[in-house]
Amino acid sequence: MAKNIAEQIVEMLENANVKRIYAVTGDSLNHLNIAVKKSSIEWIHVRHEEVGAYAAAAEAELDGFAVCAGSCGPGHVHLINGVYEAHKSHVPMLVIASTIPSDEMGMDYFQETNTIKLFDDCSHYNQMITRPEQVQRTLQTAIQHAISKKGVAVIGLPGDVSELDAEEGSTSTQIFKTNPVIRPSDDELKRLAALINESKKVTLYCGIGAGEANAEVVELSKFLKAPVGYSFRGKMAIQPNNPNEVGLTGLLGFPSAYHAMHEADLLIMLGTDFPYQKFMPVKNKIVQIDESPERLGRRAKLELGLAGDVKETIKALLPLLEEKTDVHFLNEQLAFYEKVKESQLTYVKDSGKEDAIQPEYVAHTLDQLAKKDAIFTVDTGMCCVWGARFITGTGERKMLGSFNHGSMANAMPMAIGASLAHPGREVIALCGDGGLSMLLGDMATIFQYKLPVKLIVFNNRTLGMVKLEMEVGGMPDNETDMINPDFAMVAQAMGYPGKNVHKPEEVEDAIKECLAYNGPYLLNIFTNPNALALPPKIDFDQVLGMTKSMAQLMLGGKMEEVLDTVKTNYKHIKGLL
Repeated sequence: MAKNIAEQIVEMLENANVKRIYAVTGDSLNHLNIAVKKSSIEWIHVRHEEVGAYAAAAEAELDGFAVCAGSCGPGHVHLINGVYEAHKSHVPMLVIASTIPSDEMGMDYFQETNTIKLFDDCSHYNQMITRPEQVQRTLQTAIQHAISKKGVAVIGLPGDVSELDAEEGSTSTQIFKTNPVIRPSDDELKRLAALINESKKVTLYCGIGAGEANAEVVELSKFLKAPVGYSFRGKMAIQPNNPNEVGLTGLLGFPSAYHAMHEADLLIMLGTDFPYQKFMPVKNKIVQIDESPERLGRRAKLELGLAGDVKETIKALLPLLEEKTDVHFLNEQLAFYEKVKESQLTYVKDSGKEDAIQPEYVAHTLDQLAKKDAIFTVDTGMCCVWGARFITGTGERKMLGSFNHGSMANAMPMAIGASLAHPGREVIALCGDGGLSMLLGDMATIFQYKLPVKLIVFNNRTLGMVKLEMEVGGMPDNETDMINPDFAMVAQAMGYPGKNVHKPEEVEDAIKECLAYNGPYLLNIFTNPNALALPPKIDFDQVLGMTKSMAQLMLGGKMEEVLDTVKTNYKHIKGLL
């Protein structure tokens, strides 16, 4: 019996080593669903397509490729946020967007969406299959685009087309995972070496693009006596076994990395497309090295911009360099970093009080108790800050989040994808109460697939990052409060243990119990709503804005909240000004 197009697609996905498809089945997807049922691929039935796209994005970041799907109309729209996440994070993902019957297209049919227009801004490849002859070549090309360009590829698949008889094509069905050696030319390397050799104070700043070059970065930093800062996405790879690291900068970072970048004569940016211009130095010389030359120079004024793989570039560069002997600049930055870390621990030592547990203490305790190869997922907002500052890279740990797209509600869905892809590893989601409540329904997916995901809810009863944004903008926070359900009871209703933690002295034992449990577990920790994540660089305007907002809160009768905010954060503010 001839196979249909849905079966042909699934067979090609099997050959591409796809293990699962994240989707909500229905109407135009049903033929694909049945084809998956007869294959080695697992259909992961999420409650919401956005969750499926986030889960696939997490799997793709960990393993190099993943697939999600959505049925016509609303299914496409539900996918879109997670699809943007994958594309902006440069992870290879295939989206199968099944659509209305092909003969109804353009007729304002029920649930009709234009997949080309909808997905065009968040994909490298986006095409509709309308004939059997297209299938083999279109799918192979889509996957090749996703893997080679590191982003999303979309294929539109009308429901009626998916049940047509398949036709074999004459082009390749194989997926080519190439690994070319890319580095600057010899002349460019000589120019870079000359620039480095003439500079007395050099700082390295690394992003996720340097993730495979930990050993080379460490060797280079030792040779140049250079401090090493890193982005949030680069942290887990660059921090381990790195004696010259000085932390991360940006909105979530430390003043030490900011200081090292600004005090250097020469800043070398390795594999990073760091987005925050206000944190970039403007008086020193800057070199940027990136695999994608189109990214060069769009964040800072460069002395030199080079295209190359970080590992291969450093290997080729080292023989051209003169080893530096002056350690004064490096030691100065490392000493400052030690003071910053000491300051951070004041929040760990002061663990808070009942229903106002310091989130820094929770994150630090979690860092101490989690396994050395744990996978962490973090919600956008305050959870990102606590993860960035207190979860330590070991060389084996991974941390996933919506670091480029910056969407709420990503931690729990990404934990689903991470746990399915790596069932033997500890997967811990640092969830904000706002983020978790946004996609609460897929807590049931965790139970349905018996995933041993640990959900740690930093329940501060507010949209904490938004509150901070409003306050530094000189506005009193408004409509940021959250009236939450009892998340522990919600977990229990979903089928697994949930526990409320109200007191600091309960935190350590509760986390131990959670991590030791053989299955999913939710900890609902009542953290301090007035704990603020202040950036490493505070402008006078921000101080003025905070002062204005505190004054407006006082005039509005919220004196208790003002006092709590000041008491909670005065050490941090004092240390940064």
